[in-house]
Amino acid sequence: MVYVTLAAAILSEILATSAMKYSDGFSRLWPSLATGVGYLVAFALLAQTLKSMSVGTAYAIWSGAGTAVIAAIGMVFLGESASALKVLGVLLVIAGVVVLNLDGAH
Repeated sequence: MVYVTLAAAILSEILATSAMKYSDGFSRLWPSLATGVGYLVAFALLAQTLKSMSVGTAYAIWSGAGTAVIAAIGMVFLGESASALKVLGVLLVIAGVVVLNLDGAH
């Protein structure tokens, strides 16, 4: 169940960050509100996750997954460059999360 809560926190953070892109520097009401609510939900769910998961493991998964997905959204849907170096960077973030989780499993 803790991974479901963490996945929901990650999804909420991704939605909030995506909404922020459309808030135009917080000058547009609805995307700005979606950003604020999304981050509040994300942090509340992350806090619940931390009741039964170590902070290092939870934060590594939360930030790494969020970073990788937001980078992919930018490249696929928002017209950001998808250079080999950028893709390598995303893969390294994912590899770092995997390595941190392997160490935390012991």
